[in-house]
Amino acid sequence: MQDSPSALQQIKLHLPSIRLEVIDEIALVIFDQEGKKVNTLSTSLSPQFEEVIHYLKSSLTSKAVVIISGKADNFIAGADIGELLAASGSDEAQLFSQNGQKLFRQLAQLKQPVIAAIHGACLGGGLELALACDYRIASDSPKTSFALPEVLLGLLPGAGGCQRLPRKIGLTNALPMLLSGAPLNPRKALSLGLVDYLTFPENLRDFAISVAKRLLAEPTLFKRKKKRSLTSMMESLPWGRDFILKKARQQVLKKTRGLYPAPEAIIEVVAYGLKEGMDKGEGKESEEFARLSQSEHFRSLASLYFAQSDLKKNRFGQPEHPTEVLGVLGAGLMGAGIAGVSIQKNFRVRLKDLSLDSLGKGEKYVWEMLKPKIQRKSLSKFSAEQMFARLQAQITYENFQQCGLVIEAVFEDLELKKRMLAELEAVCPADFVFASNTSAIPISAIAAGCKHPENVVGMHYFSPVPQMPLLEIIVTKQTSPRAAALAVDVGIRQGKTVIVVHDGPGFYTTRILVSFMDEAAEVCREGVSPLRLDALMQEFGYPVGPMTLIDEVGIDVSFHVAKELAEQLGPRVSSGDTRVLAELLARKSFGKKSGSGFYLYNHKKLSLGQKLGLQKKPKNKVLNPFAEELLKKFQSTPAHASSDDDIKKRLAYRMINEAVFCLQEGILDRPLDGDVGAVFGLGFPPFLGGPFRYIDTIGARKFVDELQRLVEIRGEIFKPCALLDEYARSGKKFYESNSSE
Repeated sequence: MQDSPSALQQIKLHLPSIRLEVIDEIALVIFDQEGKKVNTLSTSLSPQFEEVIHYLKSSLTSKAVVIISGKADNFIAGADIGELLAASGSDEAQLFSQNGQKLFRQLAQLKQPVIAAIHGACLGGGLELALACDYRIASDSPKTSFALPEVLLGLLPGAGGCQRLPRKIGLTNALPMLLSGAPLNPRKALSLGLVDYLTFPENLRDFAISVAKRLLAEPTLFKRKKKRSLTSMMESLPWGRDFILKKARQQVLKKTRGLYPAPEAIIEVVAYGLKEGMDKGEGKESEEFARLSQSEHFRSLASLYFAQSDLKKNRFGQPEHPTEVLGVLGAGLMGAGIAGVSIQKNFRVRLKDLSLDSLGKGEKYVWEMLKPKIQRKSLSKFSAEQMFARLQAQITYENFQQCGLVIEAVFEDLELKKRMLAELEAVCPADFVFASNTSAIPISAIAAGCKHPENVVGMHYFSPVPQMPLLEIIVTKQTSPRAAALAVDVGIRQGKTVIVVHDGPGFYTTRILVSFMDEAAEVCREGVSPLRLDALMQEFGYPVGPMTLIDEVGIDVSFHVAKELAEQLGPRVSSGDTRVLAELLARKSFGKKSGSGFYLYNHKKLSLGQKLGLQKKPKNKVLNPFAEELLKKFQSTPAHASSDDDIKKRLAYRMINEAVFCLQEGILDRPLDGDVGAVFGLGFPPFLGGPFRYIDTIGARKFVDELQRLVEIRGEIFKPCALLDEYARSGKKFYESNSSE
């Protein structure tokens, strides 16, 4: 039905999730999904959008179109992953992709100019929709971002994104977005040509309407001069595109070791589309989308996605009195890292240490965290200086009574931590919360004898704090819900993925990591080179090998924690054979921080000849000869389980079995926390979904049988826990559905 000019101001189309208004010949399409905080592309939304497009096709009075969101800080956050998980098979999944492609093709073919007015997250299918528009205007706001994160779920953009993005911003610019899933801020999007104009958030709607009117008179308003460069010349020629794609394949294979199929599929779909054209490219895109959607990779990665979403909610409820001021004790790498992350999230931080020299180093570290953002222009120098001004470095407890929560990040020494708590209780209000950043010391031991044990929690950050996403919060039997709620609230506001576990030796992450490292040390004592072992575990899917990780954590820390857990939990967790570590410590080989551990690190300081390119630079890690001697000195009899596959299972399965022990003993409340903790804190292969998801995938019966085989070879340290035996007998799963719970 065609509308008449006389109805210009009255035309309104109200659908459950989309509103359409025509204002002075400009059609305003407003996405505002009923009952949801964010807009997502779902099967219920598609027919509504199709109805809107049909109206626009036949409209005489709609001369231009503006698409905008009715949500506060969200454009469109992508497709509904739950619907894809529930698909009956590849045919239905392919239909999802084909329907999206068809819808956006119709949008792209509208005779009117179409502007996407974007504020907030423009992700996945939301960005694919925006790419199908003629122009994109965005708010210059830190809340606005652009990304195609499908690769992080083991998928590829399936609604034309693999075809439109390279054509819009060029192959060289598009591939990093497609292959990493990393977001772009508005200014970067503008510089790449993904966005045509930036404006203020509060002005977005009116500005987009005014631009739409202007476009009717000036169709070339946003036309850019094409920059001629060597890259653009290469992309315009078949051999140049082939060269770029070949290099991309090599880089992907080096990074993923062939463990993740989605990046390789993305490259093939992009290459096919550029060679055969848009229509055939979309056909290939939908086929690969359907294939990837049926993989265990997708299901495992999707489970982590839902788990992270679940953990954005504070399980203890919102704190009655949220704090805006944090105290941090200790200006070392951990303390400074916690302070630096916090000031970037609008906390004011009081950073205390014993000396001005230590504080100066801490302040320098915090500023070094901000500098790369200034250089990338994701943060102005003025904004960085404003953030830095939120940091107050001091050598006394002056004004610590303002801090609702104080995080202690001093050395791993029980008596020192207890003294810090006593000093704070003398100067802070009775209701302040004390959080110990410890990796293994029981929180109940730290709280013993204090005035208010109900206010004591653990907040275990991972190093380096700015990069590591996980925060493990530890509660004791005495910790109050009020204190727990405040700690979780701070962690979430810091941008961390927060899991809550119960107190015990090593808590959760350290306990299962020590099991992993203990088996690694035994394998090396059997004669396997640390280099070979690291390579094997990277083949399994860990980002770094265990011996490299020991050097990263620090041999002094590893030695201390291994001894502690051996005393408290016995050989199943830690065998207590720390002779190699002890002798390395005697040589002051503390790992990477001292220049030597199991590997040498000072060799990376290049000679003049290497700097000038006259000599080859060292490519691989170099073993520490002294560490090699020690491994031979304390060599044990090789186990029969020494094939590559057996070695991988020995390390991974000890970690997984110990994770189930933690669930059985109540350290964990649910498998979800265990999977997130292992993946985001310890590098357990994400495509396996975490220890509990992995058991579900291969079956508890098969997993227990493998453990029993290893018991016969290696002994009782591989004995399955009772809960695993129960699941093996009953056929139960830790996750009974596709939900995160």
